[in-house]
Amino acid sequence: MRLASALRLELTLQVRQRFLHAAVFSGLIWLAVLLPLSRSLRPVAEPYILLGDTCIIGFFFIAGTVFFEKQERTLGAVISTPLRFWEYLAAKLILLVLISLFVALVVPVISHGVGFELLPLVVATVLGTLLMLLVGFATSLPFASISDWFLAATIPLAAMTVPPVLYYSGVWPSVVTYLIPTQGPLLLFGDAFGQISLAPWQVLYAIAYPSLCVVLLWLVAKAMFVRFVVAQSGGL
Repeated sequence: MRLASALRLELTLQVRQRFLHAAVFSGLIWLAVLLPLSRSLRPVAEPYILLGDTCIIGFFFIAGTVFFEKQERTLGAVISTPLRFWEYLAAKLILLVLISLFVALVVPVISHGVGFELLPLVVATVLGTLLMLLVGFATSLPFASISDWFLAATIPLAAMTVPPVLYYSGVWPSVVTYLIPTQGPLLLFGDAFGQISLAPWQVLYAIAYPSLCVVLLWLVAKAMFVRFVVAQSGGL
């Protein structure tokens, strides 16, 4: 099966490019932030920490893999293989979501124990990471180097993270922030650690709206891939 082969290849590349090592290091960084805090403060900080985890592993890791492939001139070669776009991108998403989920489970268990709600944490991590992965993938394609991308990337990164954090912290309690799809995962993180209690409509929003945005972002990612990879490689 092509997807299984793509997953094996992606895992090999992730190990070779040290992204798995970076994921472990990011987990250690989060622990270094959490462990000095008192046990009463850790559940307060953990939703923010886990949102940061989805941003680092989601947004930056997938962009890093894209630029590695551009540097090694393998990205354009994808279109000349039997591998379909959905298999190529799905392999990246599955592996990076699993890495993000591993960090999101290990860090709270070490710092907090098992006194949290597992289901909202898992759902929030998967949806939040998928959102940031697709945004990171789509925004990285037009750029030739990671340095050029990094300057422009601060805009979508800030748009995806700052408004939900301001809402969750009570600094900007505006309903406008519900337009940002990462609002849902952050609310679920807060619910997982008992920091907020979600109404039924908020639970539905926190799952349905990010899921819809994942589908839309997938279509955007495919369109960007066709424009900046397929077309420029002479595939069209």
